[in-house]
Amino acid sequence: MNDLALVLLHRHILPERYWKLQKWLGIGKEKKLSKAWDAFDQFIYPRISLKQEKRSKMFDEERRFVGLTTLMEAYEETNNSIRDAKAFMRDNILNLMFAGRDTTSTALTWFFWLIATNPWAEEKILEEIANELDVVKQGQDSRLFNVQQSHKLVYLHAALCEALRLYPPVALEHKAPVQADILPSGVRVEPNTKLILFFYSMGRMESLWGEDCLEFKPERWISERGRIRHEPSFKFPAFNAGPRTCLGKEMAF
Repeated sequence: MNDLALVLLHRHILPERYWKLQKWLGIGKEKKLSKAWDAFDQFIYPRISLKQEKRSKMFDEERRFVGLTTLMEAYEETNNSIRDAKAFMRDNILNLMFAGRDTTSTALTWFFWLIATNPWAEEKILEEIANELDVVKQGQDSRLFNVQQSHKLVYLHAALCEALRLYPPVALEHKAPVQADILPSGVRVEPNTKLILFFYSMGRMESLWGEDCLEFKPERWISERGRIRHEPSFKFPAFNAGPRTCLGKEMAF
């Protein structure tokens, strides 16, 4: 997975013709990608086969709780336009692993670093947990709370948003117009022009976030009514925006 991520990063930097030539010749970083892909296939295909075998022996009610069932149903909805069911499942599993692996760990690393360097924020989070979570009030294990209860933790959510603003796990995004277009700035771009959007820089722009844009300030996400303030995803693109919005956004939070 590390080799895969490194090669994809280089594809953002290297001219397309260069890395495509490497891929064709089977050399350099693209050779690493090929080996990583083979390793992943060797890892995942036996597990898919094992899950399919176990699934075939389950009752219908039990199958509902097997993740593979969702992928199988999605594959069947494609009317088998994708010839290989296992390849379809492999690609989706790889997507889940790649999308949720480094992004989650990176987000939490920066979040805990920001909390550690701003102890006043830690105090507010702990105070909110003590006041809002029923399990804590009742003297039970504070880890035993559900999703609905977590929605009460407004300040914690705000602190996570603020960490994602300052340190978005996906720091840049490639876009290319299918046909000629004009950007809001008035600049005309031709078809297939490579545009790079720096989400990291956007989170630190004074024109978007004010003079205190470099400060860790969870309060900017809380409305006067004490609720989370909605910010448009085109301003806060940590989970991308529009049709490309991350499918796992709510699960990630």
